Amino acid sequence: MANIQTDLLIIGGSDAGISAALRARELNKDIQITIVLADEFPNLSICGIPYAVSKEVPAWQNLAHRTVKDLEAYQIDFYMNTWATAINPTAHTVTATRGEEAITFAYQHLMVGTGAVPKELPLTGVGDGIHVLHTMGDFFDIEAQLVQHQPKQAAIIGAGYVGIEMAEALTHRDVAVSLFQRGSEVLSTIDADLATPINDALTQNGVQVFTNATVTEITQTPTGYRLIGGATNETFDFVLVVVGVRPNSILLEEAGAEVTTNHAVIVNDRMQTNLPDIYAAGDLVQTKHRLLGDTYLPLGTTAHKQGRVAGANIVGRQTRFAGILGSQVLRAFDVIAARTGLLPTEATQAGYTPITTTAVVDDHKGYYPGAEKITIRITADRQTHRLLGAQLVGKYGSEVAKRADIFATAIYNDMTVEAFSDLDLTYSPVVGAPWDAVQAAVQQLEAQLDA
Repeated sequence: MANIQTDLLIIGGSDAGISAALRARELNKDIQITIVLADEFPNLSICGIPYAVSKEVPAWQNLAHRTVKDLEAYQIDFYMNTWATAINPTAHTVTATRGEEAITFAYQHLMVGTGAVPKELPLTGVGDGIHVLHTMGDFFDIEAQLVQHQPKQAAIIGAGYVGIEMAEALTHRDVAVSLFQRGSEVLSTIDADLATPINDALTQNGVQVFTNATVTEITQTPTGYRLIGGATNETFDFVLVVVGVRPNSILLEEAGAEVTTNHAVIVNDRMQTNLPDIYAAGDLVQTKHRLLGDTYLPLGTTAHKQGRVAGANIVGRQTRFAGILGSQVLRAFDVIAARTGLLPTEATQAGYTPITTTAVVDDHKGYYPGAEKITIRITADRQTHRLLGAQLVGKYGSEVAKRADIFATAIYNDMTVEAFSDLDLTYSPVVGAPWDAVQAAVQQLEAQLDA
């Protein structure tokens, strides 16, 4: 059995783990940093996998935020293809296996960034043609089937971000796609009527969309796979299940870490668990939402931020995680949908008194060719006039995401509806207007408040 001593041991080589390592190294040139990861692909953009499937990113290696050689330049020791099996918080050790080899790591500080794992469905008849998508191993499995078996009919169960992105990716690979969503509309993270343009973009590009379709079982037949509850009798030769994730917290939970009812690890705003010298960050932890309080919302951007906070605190730099707003964006063919903050229904549930308006505005001055409409829905608190949320839908190229970021910045800083007009934003007729689209929309809400 090998015994390894290290100052900082990190389990997980994705967003949170790498961010923690890089921040710790930035602040402390002497600390010994060791990362244990279950595969051999540290710091790859899992969010970019659909674009590697579509071949818009021609080589999967391009998904690397940094290469292994880049990371090793930070004097980080990697133990790849190594499975952490148990944490002993009293002894400050982690046991692991690498092939037939058993390894014990002794640490001063431990940061766990094991992320999340895909939710399972109660399915039968599982075969080589049924996939999930969460790791590079999943990507390689999907790519192998696309190349070797050349499927013609694909079913995607789950019409969230990954499901929609993969519907586009497989369409680019000349696979006919049927997309199944248990709710009344695709992309349930925005209001249903605002998701209609996403649905339209999918269907206009050949994707069959089935809503109110709860798949309960997959059965294997001599000719492929059939979905029970999917509202169709079609047979598919490729099935992708993307119905969300759950915290991969079993290591910490078995070590005695406090968790929520859905097994998300509870951390404070320094990313400390209740266990001595053990931190956690990313998709396995409960996170602080600036408007809702504690919640579980796994996002890559959040994992990067939390990892950076953990790395700073581990080396003694007092740093607090400021919280998130759930800012997200999706491209579906030529349509972009973005949101930040709260939906109107979420604002009500959180105890606010929401007022909402929906504006349809040009992305730049209408007299300059190529102007596109952006639909902007804004929610504020009727009592305080504080901005609470925004949803935007428009054409790819009309700066929908960056305009959503303006709202995210305003909400983060507790701005009111009235103060938003005072923002000094850029203007040229080819990209905007003297009152940018976001300000024109907010002024419509201000008029409602004044009425």
